[in-house]
Amino acid sequence: QVQLVESGGGFVQAGGSLRLSCLASERSVIYYAMAWFRKAPGKEREFVAAITWGGLSTRYADAVKGRFTISRDNAKTTVYLQMNSLKPEDTAVYYCAADPRGRLVGDRVNYDYWGQGTQVTVSS
Repeated sequence: QVQLVESGGGFVQAGGSLRLSCLASERSVIYYAMAWFRKAPGKEREFVAAITWGGLSTRYADAVKGRFTISRDNAKTTVYLQMNSLKPEDTAVYYCAADPRGRLVGDRVNYDYWGQGTQVTVSS
């Protein structure tokens, strides 16, 4: 059973930056596609970014393009989300997810494994 543990969330002012990390418990995840989702109060969980197992292909939600960057270090079984130029509307709980089939998709039903989430709060 793959376990994912997120870290790096916190409180930041608008325009600031944070880097989230997601550590996987199993080395098998180096062959999985990995993604970040987020859930704001009163809203559905939404796709943020995804990356293929080799890191050569990525996909982003329109709301974060040009501001967020997803990356991975397979030697450390860790996926990162660098978030720059943060806005109050980025406030949410951010979740890491893994797709063993390696697809670069934005639909959360395709992801088999999920972390517990890390809170990101952006003040105006």
